[in-house]
Amino acid sequence: MSTIDIAVKVNGKLRKASVPPRLLLSDFIRQNLSLPGTHVGCEHGVCGCCTIMVDGAPVRSCLMFAVQADGSEISTVEALGKVDALHPIQQAFWEEHGLQCGFCTPGMLIVAQDLLQRNPDPTEEEIRDVVSDNLCRCTGYQNIITSIQKAAGRMREVEASTRIRGNTAAVAKAEPVQ
Repeated sequence: MSTIDIAVKVNGKLRKASVPPRLLLSDFIRQNLSLPGTHVGCEHGVCGCCTIMVDGAPVRSCLMFAVQADGSEISTVEALGKVDALHPIQQAFWEEHGLQCGFCTPGMLIVAQDLLQRNPDPTEEEIRDVVSDNLCRCTGYQNIITSIQKAAGRMREVEASTRIRGNTAAVAKAEPVQ
């Protein structure tokens, strides 16, 4: 079987591989790169559990071949945070019970991250619209929505705090007025 050489940046790390032309990106991520956080559910792009970021946009990795990602920058759920340092979205999902079985969670976290990067203060309707593209059979979505709202609030607080500290540092460095 013929293979094609690809190079992708995954979670900030350049990865090179020779892959079959019809290898799904989801399978490449899970099998070749040993990143199991990207789940595979329907393999038809319907459920959303395989959602990742490709060049800054959410993509269903089960609908894309690995060779199509050549030269792209990919972020998976593993890039969000670590067990001892959760991302605010992960922390909010944990605190608000935004997951039960966890199968849909990686895709939900990725679409939540994308939404909050584009809109740091989304309405409940905007959150519902975004998560409606991902299927969850356990939670009924309310705890997911609450989790995203909580994460949005925390992320805005961190942003405001960072901005204030930055302004304070800038004032401290400023030349005295003469």
